[in-house]
Amino acid sequence: MSDCCCGDLKPTVLFYACSGGANVAEVADKAAREMMFAGEGIMFCLAGLGAGTNGMIQAARDADLNVVIDGCPMDCAKKIFDNCGVTNYVQVKVADLGIEKVKGARATDEQVEKVLEKVREALT
Repeated sequence: MSDCCCGDLKPTVLFYACSGGANVAEVADKAAREMMFAGEGIMFCLAGLGAGTNGMIQAARDADLNVVIDGCPMDCAKKIFDNCGVTNYVQVKVADLGIEKVKGARATDEQVEKVLEKVREALT
């Protein structure tokens, strides 16, 4: 691997998803995974940040951008970032996109697509 600085290196983008029990958490998770599978970045471990794992917190600080996908207005993922002192993030909130939080409901492809559109906007 060379140390070329020719401008062809992609920025480091990390995706973090809410992991609650309602449909909006499933939507967040599926959207983060789809972005990873599309090669737009890497899905990373939100629980590791919440647990205070130093290496994971440092990886978040070192990333060019962290995309935090929260499911509902409780903003749990955002709060984890704030508590860790990591500020280089953007937040996408599933519930802000007109998707109602319903415990026990499944995410739909249409809901995931709506969140993916918003996440892609956040990357531009």
